[in-house]
Amino acid sequence: MPLPLSPKGRETNALDHLADFPAIPEGWAYLDTAATAQKPQVVIDAITRAYDTSYATVHRGVYQRSADMTLAYEAARRTVARFIGATSENEIVFVRGATEGINLVAQCWAGEQLQAGDRILLSQLEHHSNIVPWQMVAERVGAHIDVLPLTADYQIDLDAMAAMITPAHKIVALAHVSNVLGSVLDARRAADIAHSVGAMILLDGCQAAPRIALDMAALDCDFYVMSGHKLYGPTGIGVLWARAELLDVMPPMQGGGAMIDKVSFAGTTFAPAPGRFEAGTPHIVGALGLAAGIDYVESIGLTRIHAHEAALVKMTRDALSHINSVTLYGPEDSAGIVSFSIKGVHPHDIGTILDEAHVAVRAGHHCAQPLMEYLGVDATARASFGVYNSAADVDALVRGIERVTRIFG
Repeated sequence: MPLPLSPKGRETNALDHLADFPAIPEGWAYLDTAATAQKPQVVIDAITRAYDTSYATVHRGVYQRSADMTLAYEAARRTVARFIGATSENEIVFVRGATEGINLVAQCWAGEQLQAGDRILLSQLEHHSNIVPWQMVAERVGAHIDVLPLTADYQIDLDAMAAMITPAHKIVALAHVSNVLGSVLDARRAADIAHSVGAMILLDGCQAAPRIALDMAALDCDFYVMSGHKLYGPTGIGVLWARAELLDVMPPMQGGGAMIDKVSFAGTTFAPAPGRFEAGTPHIVGALGLAAGIDYVESIGLTRIHAHEAALVKMTRDALSHINSVTLYGPEDSAGIVSFSIKGVHPHDIGTILDEAHVAVRAGHHCAQPLMEYLGVDATARASFGVYNSAADVDALVRGIERVTRIFG
């Protein structure tokens, strides 16, 4: 029996929201959601409204529109807090993206707390954004970085973590979901191991937030970061969550307006968190767009999204496993991501030929060069799924890869 047609005339399955995304034309398989998600109309509308009929600055205006925008901006903060299970909205710091959030923790917590000889624990699969900031602070304070290996099925090896970690480790920073492999970390076990020696743990939640229900108390982490643009929201906005007691001891990363208590030439005192970390005019409309993105995924349901993407991953891996020249990376149950290579074909050529077939995938090192070295490749191709994808997109991907093998066969 043929699958029903979506409103744009494409074959679909039980979870098809393609019609919500005006930037995806008919016949284009967008499989690069791990890099950035396309935006649903409700998010576009929220951003347009904010600039069109509601715009004003926040926190400093005494006129009504400024007061209304301030209420909306702080309501967005509460939306984020609810979405991730934070104790208070005051634990939510709006940043430009997860990268800035990690840098904020590296500079303002680790840079203040770490001493020469202390150790930082990362994993082999981390994004550059969760490597370079720690290298910078380690060089500055004289700390050392240790790297966790992966298991045979491409998971962060938590048994190795339990064996490696010592009281000298002060901060552990790990991806909740790998942006290359789709590996899902047992985050609570990782937190328990870190806390067993008194270390703090930061989780990079960029790939987890769009598809896995979050609860900061259940995860028991100390810092959590995520990006708005991977959560169907706009670019230029992200979130750092941290325990209130940690934010309270962290100095600001930037100085400027809005983050102060009192300024004089004799000295300055700073606002309490989160304001202390939000210097200058914030990305007001970005915060409203992020809240709209959260509302959108919640209207569908994270459990349904995760199950839908898991089904597409299984379909893709099953199909590609029958092509002899294709090597698959990552676990069988990867979260929304399938990375692969084709023998004798550079991933950029794969991406170019797939683009000719109107299939968009990522090709390169995915800001994870240490992982590429670990895998023994320079780069991979990566297909990643979202709520707008269907079995038809998987079929288009597989047909395109078969064409690649014919061209280079």
